[in-house]
Amino acid sequence: MFSKEESKRLKQDFWISFGKSFPRKWTLYNTNIKGLTFKFHFDLKKAMVSLDVDHNSLEKRIELWEKLITLKSIIREDFLPESHFKDYFILENKKEISRIYIEKNNVSIHNKNTWQETMLFLKDTMESFEAFFEDYKDILNS
Repeated sequence: MFSKEESKRLKQDFWISFGKSFPRKWTLYNTNIKGLTFKFHFDLKKAMVSLDVDHNSLEKRIELWEKLITLKSIIREDFLPESHFKDYFILENKKEISRIYIEKNNVSIHNKNTWQETMLFLKDTMESFEAFFEDYKDILNS
């Protein structure tokens, strides 16, 4: 079991190491589409890369989500075959969003032996998400 301080240090060490291993600027919040963001996540049980639709306006969120749903077969066939689509997802802060994501299970930020495979998963998956976004951002922004 790790103390809160040890856990915090491990998380910082992982993300610093990830940034040094793959020194590039990820799209993340810089989509230029309000309410559309990419996210990395790594905790005690899994790693995840997601495309979140979190517009404050439910109408706008639904509109953007419907555009992504029309591209679902392209996303799965050409970019992210193992992607999951959740039109209704509740974050820890109780905010409701829609999310496309891919998870890697049986890895832990507390287990340095899983860090390398997790870093590669995060990098490869985000690159696929970004490739999709580059090809279809004009449709999503219309």
